[in-house]
Amino acid sequence: MKRLNLISIRLFVLTCMLVLFLPGELKAQDMETKQDKLAVLWVSGDRDVAEKSCLMYTHAAKRNGWFDEVVLIVWGSSSRLLAEDEALQEKVKAMIKDGVILEACISCSNMLGVTDELKTLGIDVKGMGVPLTEYLKSGYHVLSY
Repeated sequence: MKRLNLISIRLFVLTCMLVLFLPGELKAQDMETKQDKLAVLWVSGDRDVAEKSCLMYTHAAKRNGWFDEVVLIVWGSSSRLLAEDEALQEKVKAMIKDGVILEACISCSNMLGVTDELKTLGIDVKGMGVPLTEYLKSGYHVLSY
């Protein structure tokens, strides 16, 4: 019986130490390394996704200061949608004006024949494999649409 009580006491003490000390240390570390940067990967060619989710949230995240840095990456079929849709182009121009960084995958835009149209909008069209990998490895919050 005494042995069981000693084991119970040790388990209780160990549990208290984990509950009281470990979470606090982890939270402090997380706060110190927290990145206030957002990279949004826009791949959908669906206009409703673009207008009612992707562009709306991305623009609001910058305008409202939810993130210090906001990057919108135009990738895949979103390239063609943007090149062909004047209303979305106006939204993107307003986003750039408000400080959202816009980048696009040149491989995608070349395959879809829209590279010049994206560059005309003020988008940095380039190879995006390495930059996206850097965003992922350096602690950006990444959101995909």
